[in-house]
Amino acid sequence: MNTLRDTWIIYVRQMRPTMYNPTVVLFGMLQPVLYLALFAPLLSGMPGAMGESPWEWFVPGVLAMLGIFTTAFAGFGLLPEIRSGSYERLLATPVSRTALLAGRVLRDITVLLGQALIIMVVMVPLGLRPSPVGLVLGLVLLAVLGLGLGTLSYLGAMALKLEYAFATLVQTITMPLILLSGVMLPMDLAPTWLYALSRANPVSHVVDAERALFAGDFTDPSVAIGAAVAVVLAAVALALGIRAMRRLSV
Repeated sequence: MNTLRDTWIIYVRQMRPTMYNPTVVLFGMLQPVLYLALFAPLLSGMPGAMGESPWEWFVPGVLAMLGIFTTAFAGFGLLPEIRSGSYERLLATPVSRTALLAGRVLRDITVLLGQALIIMVVMVPLGLRPSPVGLVLGLVLLAVLGLGLGTLSYLGAMALKLEYAFATLVQTITMPLILLSGVMLPMDLAPTWLYALSRANPVSHVVDAERALFAGDFTDPSVAIGAAVAVVLAAVALALGIRAMRRLSV
């Protein structure tokens, strides 16, 4: 129970600056929105699902892209605290080490889901018609993906401790994740070697699952595969994160 209480305390501590300055949330979703505005219209008229329902095909991928941008870069928020010594002082308090990580990640997931809902509200008048149940399940899947990526982001920040080093790491990892996820174009169109690489990308399976969920095709095998990949990623990341937090010295 103490861990849950401490997680809530850290969560509130992290959410307070966001509530006071909500423009940060809007700026954080700027790049995915630009993709929606400037790229999605090009899909109209293309063969297959892309042209028949470009919003239903493209928006789920953009949500996965949003999940990467929001959570994979979350570690940047920790670096100033590490440099100033405030994070070290938190480690010296009686607050659970697990809660110090969990509260931060929950804040990032809250921001991610808020951004996703804003995009949904904007896109429905433009023609987006997702399955209501699929939309809810898609947001849950997005939250699980964010849990794994956010945890790994904080682990990277704690290991590197320097903005320039962390920025290089994140950019090096996130760009292949996005390009090989099939967000922009279906990876079925790619050469065999490139398609094989995309199958090794966990985000690509989540994107496939999101598209099936938005279409209401709950029996599609991609749903089970995407959910399993997201859960395994989150479980492994949390196990590594909790272990790393418990081994930290003040």
